[in-house]
Amino acid sequence: MLFNSFEFLLFFPTVCVLYFLLCKKEVKNIFLLIASYYFYMNWKPVYAILILTSTILTYVCGLLVENYKDSKKKQKAFLVTSLVINLGILFIFKYFNFINESVFDVLSVLGLRWEIPNLDILLPVGISFYTFQAVGYSVDVYRGDIKAERNFFTYALFISFFPQLVAGPIERARNLLPQFHKNHSFDPSNVIEGFKLMIWVFFMKLCVADVVSGYVDAVYNNVHHHNGTSLILATVFFAFQIYCDFAGYSNIAIGAAKVMGFNLMQNFRQPYFSLSVKEFWKRWHISLSTWFMDYLYIPLGGNRVKYGRHLANLMITFLVSGLWHGANWTFVAWGALHGIYLIIENILHKFIYKPKNENIAFRVINVIFCFILVCFAWIFFRANTFGDALSIVKKIFSDFGPLFIDIPIFFHGFISLFILIIKDTKDNFGFKFGFMHSKYALVRHLSVAFIISYILMFGALNAGSFIYFQF
Repeated sequence: MLFNSFEFLLFFPTVCVLYFLLCKKEVKNIFLLIASYYFYMNWKPVYAILILTSTILTYVCGLLVENYKDSKKKQKAFLVTSLVINLGILFIFKYFNFINESVFDVLSVLGLRWEIPNLDILLPVGISFYTFQAVGYSVDVYRGDIKAERNFFTYALFISFFPQLVAGPIERARNLLPQFHKNHSFDPSNVIEGFKLMIWVFFMKLCVADVVSGYVDAVYNNVHHHNGTSLILATVFFAFQIYCDFAGYSNIAIGAAKVMGFNLMQNFRQPYFSLSVKEFWKRWHISLSTWFMDYLYIPLGGNRVKYGRHLANLMITFLVSGLWHGANWTFVAWGALHGIYLIIENILHKFIYKPKNENIAFRVINVIFCFILVCFAWIFFRANTFGDALSIVKKIFSDFGPLFIDIPIFFHGFISLFILIIKDTKDNFGFKFGFMHSKYALVRHLSVAFIISYILMFGALNAGSFIYFQF
């Protein structure tokens, strides 16, 4: 069930009304659990078994780890068992065919045979997200950062909570689990705030992401028929497409949860205003970048080791991050590029130049340069194949010519981008005019009416899927 579908338009208000009509929090949680499984099973019902398996496994693991506090060896054994099975399921469904094909290609070059067939399975929607959320819970219990959840239904709801189930944010147990122990009653301020956020991000998704995607697809799916000029514009459009698509999903999830009284973590914070790639990753997909920091980068030693090892830890983290995004060498290259960016930044700041509070012109240059670096990496993220990515890179530096123009996309896309940039600029610099959150009721109502009208007139109302569903 897509957030931008007619089915969700019926599902969500119905769930909210029934949720608030129920009295006891235990009953509310069970109702939300049933609703969440129904929400997920709209894609492929059988894959709900995978969520249930992960839930039961990590629930039991948490209890066993907490019950054997006096035996670190047993605790570690239970944790490793949980990690191996959870990540093993993720490997089979997401990476087995990729590894199998890669080994086949390498051995074929060496003249050797490899005859293990690929698995005929579909990638379950959201498996990377709920697996990481479950794994994070297991590790937190093992570290003693949180207590194991005793109520199975509450824990199952933590793993499957429908607003953030299939594409995040990847929540931490210490933030979300305690909220299921509270009885959330109807609060008009939460409902208004949540719906306003959802309205804005429907604009991001339907009027920006889904509009410019037409140009991006036309160019990137026919790389050899387009010159470097069109490819550069398509890449810039893709930068805004993926931002509005993924930040749009995250914020719809945050808004939907807010309506019911739950607070999910912020996942994006105007990332294209970053002064460096390091800052970009503090603003982009925050729930994933902090997850990798807590459960991979720091356990590897972080920056508390020798300098060379520190740089290696950065690269390993971003290579794994690239692979998390997809079973394709293009994603590995994308992760590697960001790892290289951060290593170069780190070396420059440590040995050559320490950034200071520079004047506005210097900051603008930094923002533009960072945006260019991020866009260059997006080429590998969006390209259909590694060969296409290399062709695009070659063309953007050598093959200039007339720009491929799609007038409807240009007209609607650029107007929507202008509105988006104005809004992000306001939020980034804290300008006081509030639009939908103005202290003046007339301004609030007119702003909401304008956004809704704009979506209905110019939005791509065809229920296009969200990019991060494939991860």
